[in-house]
Amino acid sequence: MSEAVLPLGGVSFDGLVSVEETGPVGMLTLRGDLSSAGFQKAICDLTGTGFPAQRKAEVNGDKAALWMSPDELLVLVPYADAVQSVATLRAALADEHHLVENVSDARAVFTLRGADLRDVIAKIAPVDMSADAIGAGDMRRTRFAQVAAGFWMLDNETAQVVCFRSVGDYMFDLLCTAADPAAKVGYHSA
Repeated sequence: MSEAVLPLGGVSFDGLVSVEETGPVGMLTLRGDLSSAGFQKAICDLTGTGFPAQRKAEVNGDKAALWMSPDELLVLVPYADAVQSVATLRAALADEHHLVENVSDARAVFTLRGADLRDVIAKIAPVDMSADAIGAGDMRRTRFAQVAAGFWMLDNETAQVVCFRSVGDYMFDLLCTAADPAAKVGYHSA
């Protein structure tokens, strides 16, 4: 197996929030009947998490199950475990209609941390970032300016953002611009 290379080489930025390229992360796209007990069991057994409800993220250390759509999950595992995790899921779901693919090398992941997290994301994504609307464990698929992305809240001051690797540079620059200290809004941190 070749050595993992981060899309941007592990870049970081400190501003209103810290922006850090995260990884490498094992990522599996999984499609199927999310209401199936066998499907749910396979995910929970692999990740050690609960099964994510709609627009939720279930996180257990370096493993997670993220709701992406009514028939799709994004499963996070350690990068070195991605290939074996695909095989494990395919075996567990042999009697279920499903699709599972390793998409680890097709994505870029960023971690944002800081008290101004909600303002930074609200500047570039059409998402209600109020604490009443989104909190720890919540997942959203959306756009960050011109880029399709997903993000999930780990806590009130930490979120992870995932996008296609091909737009990783754009996403990093966008996040850094929104986190520029000269661009403070102060709406959500007031």
